[in-house]
Amino acid sequence: MRTISAPGLTLRHWPGWMPASGADALQDHLLNAVCWRQEQIRLFGRTHAIPRLTSWMADPGLRYRYSGLEQKPQPWSDALLLLRQRLEQLCGHPLNSLLLNHYRDGHDAMGCHADDEPELVPDASIVSVSLGASRSLRFKPKPRSALAAQQPCQVLELGHGDLLLMDAPTQQHWLHELPRRRRLTQSRINLTYRQLRAPD
Repeated sequence: MRTISAPGLTLRHWPGWMPASGADALQDHLLNAVCWRQEQIRLFGRTHAIPRLTSWMADPGLRYRYSGLEQKPQPWSDALLLLRQRLEQLCGHPLNSLLLNHYRDGHDAMGCHADDEPELVPDASIVSVSLGASRSLRFKPKPRSALAAQQPCQVLELGHGDLLLMDAPTQQHWLHELPRRRRLTQSRINLTYRQLRAPD
């Protein structure tokens, strides 16, 4: 495990946390078993398809909204529940939702953002497992963060079976993105486990 830290930023990275055979099997399972969707968002009066496929799994009663999209929960699969239990033991708190992103090739990407929606428990870690092609995750300070001001960007390469924990208060002070890698033809699946607030 390696730790990457800067003012307002704490990342814990386990390269090859999941053995290659297990990562291969899980990736194949998810490609075929998950109900993938390509959501539409509206920007500047025009509708655009987001550049990736997504799915969301969560405990009953939970709601999650990001980029103006209300997520519709899918039932948990046995494999992802087992993985959830392992990750809960590692991070030390419940993980009651999972956002799956399927990047079909290097043209699919994730724009610059922070996981700071009001539904999320703010001091809980964001737990991310990568499957498939290696991609760069880029971190840069939020423009109005006094704590992270003038800090250089951080770039982390995430490979097949890697585990990443983004610990608090990272989401308060830093943004992250998955840039395009246009010559890449292989796919990548990212599993992001989160703790959401219990409904009132």
